[in-house]
Amino acid sequence: MSRNILITGASRGIGRAVAIQCGKRCWSVGVNYAGNEKAAAETVAAVTAAGGKAIAIKGDVANESDVLAMFDATQDAFGPINGVVNNAGIVAPGLKLAEMSALRLQRMFAVNVTGAYLVAREAARRMGTDRGGKGGSLVNLSSAAARLGSPGEYVDYAGSKGAIDTMTIGLSKELAPVGIRVNAIRPGLIDTEIHASGGAPDRAFRLAVNVPLARPGTADEVANAILFLLSDESSYITGALLDVSGGR
Repeated sequence: MSRNILITGASRGIGRAVAIQCGKRCWSVGVNYAGNEKAAAETVAAVTAAGGKAIAIKGDVANESDVLAMFDATQDAFGPINGVVNNAGIVAPGLKLAEMSALRLQRMFAVNVTGAYLVAREAARRMGTDRGGKGGSLVNLSSAAARLGSPGEYVDYAGSKGAIDTMTIGLSKELAPVGIRVNAIRPGLIDTEIHASGGAPDRAFRLAVNVPLARPGTADEVANAILFLLSDESSYITGALLDVSGGR
């Protein structure tokens, strides 16, 4: 079955891996990105080469008008949306909470919480059978940090992902009657560019000693789980928090 999928934060890392795997299934993808136009274009090209269709859509999920525009652009290009990957998120350099500025905290929660809620809200509006949609699947990107807490490094990031867990559980019950399944993936130490954006590019490998499988995960391994939750193969799964963390 062909699907039209919007992926936020799809120009790199996990989002890009999901987009390419959607392409391999001949699905159509809205590739949202915040600022790296070149990386987004490369993702679009990779999706097309894999057999799918894709467009790049610039937008900040913390901005409501940008969220509305990315949904509109995806629908205008491909038709009704039936899958959303709520992936866009940020991290910041490792610090203890006592050292964090208010500006850092405001931006962290604006993107990772408010932004995720805006995307989820719009997914409910576009896909819900009560509003003319045909149902679908919303996959939120949480993190193992939500249950580990990330002390001394990212307690703000961990807290933002805890909010995603709670939203997933509540929204899965709220949207089940209107045909939308809502689940979350909680990646662990994954080898992506996000660690470099937090000032620690080697973090996933440095901390792999704490992982029972003794290595970082890959973006493709997380994408495999996301594609499962987007597909009909998971038709009886909603409200799940799926750890993809190597046992950590």
